[in-house]
Amino acid sequence: QVQLVESGGGLVQAGGSLRLSCAASGSIFSINTMTWYRQAPGKQRELVASITSGGSTNYADSVKGRFTISRDNAKNTVYLQMNSLKPEDTAVYYCNMVISRDSSSRWYSYWGQGTQVTVSS
Repeated sequence: QVQLVESGGGLVQAGGSLRLSCAASGSIFSINTMTWYRQAPGKQRELVASITSGGSTNYADSVKGRFTISRDNAKNTVYLQMNSLKPEDTAVYYCNMVISRDSSSRWYSYWGQGTQVTVSS
């Protein structure tokens, strides 16, 4: 089995910063894309940022220039550094990883449990 555990959420004032982490553990052979999503109350889940195994990144327009995604392959961990936070960034943040558990080239999508980020005005 594979588990993703997120940490780093919390309450911060507008303009502040937070750093989210998501660590994968269990039977892991390889990890492809790592992605952060968020879901605000009453809204659909949306992609925030992603990073491929080669290090290519992609960001939602709403967070470009403020958020930075990175990964530590040795630790099977993805990070999201969030700066200049705004009240509209308030949401539950979820990490997702596409993981292969062996050399069979079968890939599976795994989700973390979510971590709350609240930005006060």
